[in-house]
Amino acid sequence: MCGIAGIISIQNRQINKDIIKVMCDAMFYRGPDDEGFYFGNSGVNIALGHKRLSIIDLTAAGRQPMSNEDNSLWIVFNGEIYNFKQIREDLIKKGHVFKSNTDTEAVLHLYEEKGPDCLKDLRGMFAFAVWSEKEQRLFLARDRIGKKPLFYSAESGDLVFASELNALMKNGDIKRDVDFASLDEFLNYGYIPAPFTIFESVKKLPPAHFLIWEKGAIKIQRYWNLDYSQKLDLKEEEICERVFDLLKESTKIRLISDVPLGAFLSGGIDSSAIVAVMAQLMSMPVKTFSIGFSDASFNETDFARDISKKFGTDHKEFIIKPDALEVLPQLIRHFGEPYADSSAIPTYYLSKMTRQSVTVALNGDGGDESFGGYERYVAMNMAERHKILPVVLNKLFGKAIKNMPESTVKKDKINRLKKFVASACLKKESRYSEFMSIFNEETRFNCYTDLMKDKTRRLSRKNIIFNEYEKSKSRDLIDSTLFVDLMTYMPGDLLPKVDITSMANSLECRSPFLDHKFLEFSARIPSHFKVRGFQTKYILKKSLKNILPESILKREKMGFGVPIGVWFKNELKKYAHDILMSNEHLKRGYFNREGIKKILDDHASGKANNGAKIWCLLNLELWHREFADK
Repeated sequence: MCGIAGIISIQNRQINKDIIKVMCDAMFYRGPDDEGFYFGNSGVNIALGHKRLSIIDLTAAGRQPMSNEDNSLWIVFNGEIYNFKQIREDLIKKGHVFKSNTDTEAVLHLYEEKGPDCLKDLRGMFAFAVWSEKEQRLFLARDRIGKKPLFYSAESGDLVFASELNALMKNGDIKRDVDFASLDEFLNYGYIPAPFTIFESVKKLPPAHFLIWEKGAIKIQRYWNLDYSQKLDLKEEEICERVFDLLKESTKIRLISDVPLGAFLSGGIDSSAIVAVMAQLMSMPVKTFSIGFSDASFNETDFARDISKKFGTDHKEFIIKPDALEVLPQLIRHFGEPYADSSAIPTYYLSKMTRQSVTVALNGDGGDESFGGYERYVAMNMAERHKILPVVLNKLFGKAIKNMPESTVKKDKINRLKKFVASACLKKESRYSEFMSIFNEETRFNCYTDLMKDKTRRLSRKNIIFNEYEKSKSRDLIDSTLFVDLMTYMPGDLLPKVDITSMANSLECRSPFLDHKFLEFSARIPSHFKVRGFQTKYILKKSLKNILPESILKREKMGFGVPIGVWFKNELKKYAHDILMSNEHLKRGYFNREGIKKILDDHASGKANNGAKIWCLLNLELWHREFADK
């Protein structure tokens, strides 16, 4: 795993070599083992930079930027290609000459052979750039589901790109004007969806897309998508067998490494399944790592210990406390833009602890989004099939339910009931958006200043949720919602969280559930095998019944949450108040004093659990102090 960066210019000026080095140095933790640079000026001025974390072929032969035999192609690569050995063998038969045993060189020669069509053959996670000296063309690409990030800025025919936004912004030529539509989306969902960023002048290359730069012109194209329209005609037992075999195969190919590897273990179904399969495939005990909290409703360490004992893993765990917020400014620097998923804190500490023992860790990411693991799938189904029920509930109990005090306990029934009643009467797109929202439209506007209201009205974009429901091409509610999750929530929230927090600790994370062949198969499974009544992940649980204990398969999903609601009522109450009610925060012109005060007061009194809202506002303000103000 690595960090990449590049500058390409058609202007009549040399690229300052120090700039590309500064950009790479800003993400040194992504590649602490080595670095390299390439500079070209044959008609177009170009600079490529690379920071290397050595995983495959630890020798100097794996140094990047890497060229082909005649130096006509140059590549900088971030990621892992799990089928690179087979690709390499096929290319050698066609006459290609290799000087290393790296997956990077396999990608380079595959591009030389097939051009953009090379992406169809790659199985793994990646973001890379290939510069063609002959064609004077730059090719950028990102993996299918968005495991590896890639940011770019294109102005006046020039192009700058990097693995991290923070690194990109080290280039002083990039403007820092805030995109108010992105800011509005951040408050809504807690992240900014691709292709946008918090800056008007910077974009994310979306997952499953490639970008071609040639003579100052840019073309962006999608090369892969999930198809939920073609369904399997198999018996339940046959599907279970195929699911387990594919999970085992996708896990096996992710065990290829020249450095030590282990696994994150939460005690949930997905991470437990990965550990169970690893235990079958590995000759040595699996090294497993867990994070917990002193608040019992957020703590899963007992379940993780049970799995560790069953499979004889070498297990370590760490307990998170409120003082973990000390790492927040550091995380904000790594993300480079506002990001409000509080589980980034435990993921950071989990990665830090894991890196002390291994360099690669497998995880269970993707199981919920492929097999229907969230309660919102059940709620979406209930609301759709029994449309009269939410109307009756609203009519009879709407006001009483709305005024019920909320709890900071995870999975509190009142909180869940209020969310359901508030959203169940809406159309599916709006209903899903409400489930996912931190600040819904009404709450945002109650907090906004008149100036901010005006800007967001004028600059608002079509809701990303509505866009993806339209693209899903499925009339099945569960299928279309799974598609939306995999196209928005997964690459916008979950994958950046893991990539940023793990790479901040020079740790590589791999996700067997997100193997694209596994995803394609799961998309073909009829939805009634995934969500059945009130039961989530039905077919996955049945597929794992011979390997995981019943206590794990039947336990209620907890998720990787953080007790921020409790923290903001106790230890961190003054901290949040001092920042959010400060003149420095309010003078930015986004929020009115009364709206922010109500959010803080309602949380302190227990009238509402506004922990997520407070966390969102804190991240936005601290981001301004770290980036915009400087």
